[in-house]
Amino acid sequence: MAMGTRKRRERQQPLWIASNEVARTPANPFYEQLNTILDGHGFDRKVEHLCRRYYKGPLGQPSLAPGIYFRLLLVGYFEGLDSERGIAWRVADSLSLRQFLGYLLDEATPDHSTISRTRRLVWLETHRAIFRWVLKILEEDGLVVGQRVGIDATTLDANAALRTIVRRDNGQKYEEFLKSLAQAEGIENPTREQLARLDRKRKKKGSNNDWKHPHDPDARITQMKDGRTHLAHKAEHAVDMSSGALLAVTLQGADQGDTTTLTATLEEAQEAAREVNGGGIDELTADKGYHSSAVLDQLYLQDVRTYLPEPDRGSRCWEDKAWDQRLVYANRRRVRGKHGRQLLQKRGELLERSFAHMYETGGMRRLHLRGRENILKRLMLQAAGFNLGLVMRKRFGVGKPRQAPGLVALLQAFLAALLLLIGRVRAYWPHKPTLDLCEALSVLLRVNPENATTSTGC
Repeated sequence: MAMGTRKRRERQQPLWIASNEVARTPANPFYEQLNTILDGHGFDRKVEHLCRRYYKGPLGQPSLAPGIYFRLLLVGYFEGLDSERGIAWRVADSLSLRQFLGYLLDEATPDHSTISRTRRLVWLETHRAIFRWVLKILEEDGLVVGQRVGIDATTLDANAALRTIVRRDNGQKYEEFLKSLAQAEGIENPTREQLARLDRKRKKKGSNNDWKHPHDPDARITQMKDGRTHLAHKAEHAVDMSSGALLAVTLQGADQGDTTTLTATLEEAQEAAREVNGGGIDELTADKGYHSSAVLDQLYLQDVRTYLPEPDRGSRCWEDKAWDQRLVYANRRRVRGKHGRQLLQKRGELLERSFAHMYETGGMRRLHLRGRENILKRLMLQAAGFNLGLVMRKRFGVGKPRQAPGLVALLQAFLAALLLLIGRVRAYWPHKPTLDLCEALSVLLRVNPENATTSTGC
């Protein structure tokens, strides 16, 4: 029989088609189980109660339901979508995500402008309440304790360009400012090369006290970890060291030091920890950027034991600073202890993991929003999605939808290796078709089966 060919011109889509004749696709098992968790805890009822003040009667254009809006932001985290436009496109293109959101085939999915407008109308405190509600789910599953906490921060690229910054005092653009400097030095019509040369010679030219972005005044000029200078925001995490769950997320100025931003993040983490264990935080660890006498004194007054690595400041003069000396030496002893070393090693793992999931694979390292509140709303739902991923990983072994194919591939590789092992054993020892694991390993490694226990550890 000859192979059939596809004739495009002879195919014509019918004008009407019954819904039961539409080709069905299997639901995404990850989102199906995620909906099971959300529905089991009354997610839609909870968010509708929190958002009741934003909805007024049956009049006007149909609005976006609160449960669908918050699910859309969770989709942004789990699918690694960096913008609300991308979320809208992905949902409109996926039948499994339609099912996750509860949309029928004849219903239009939300446009990106609808998502953006809903985000602007819903208060930041409502997003924070959803984040705290997810923490209660983790508490029921035993995934959060709140006694040992690690804090760290990272920078996020702002949705703003350095070339468009203006003066804070008179709104003058950067290029116009350089031209005025050149004219003051006698250059009437400076070229771009002359302006660049003049700008290179200036010192402290990127001061946040003098410059701002006209459309994102919360963004700050700062040096990124790769050495580049950008407008950025600073996101700070407080992570439960027992499980890696996020207790608090704050967004602050990128030009502020770690010792300054610690206060706001610690306050939110303390509030969340008290709701979980009733007593608050007992131990805190961070990197050496958070080490200072003022921070140690502040945490001592809150009955929090510190494990903060001490930067190399050389020898210090402790004259008239006996109390600071006592706090610094006590923290130094704790850091050098066995428990302190283990805690610092675990901090590097758990805190960097939250950054990787939320910003690298979560799609928020480069922001598409402007304004502190708008960005923090999205960050709250990113953090909620990260915590829900911990619940999913505990119950079903998968924390993100893209992880499932990886597990399948790993299982297939294991089965292939097992079949290869069986084939080699049968070829090497054909008269004994059934072997236990230790004997199979001993045959594979060319050792004597009688001494397999001493060679393989079985």
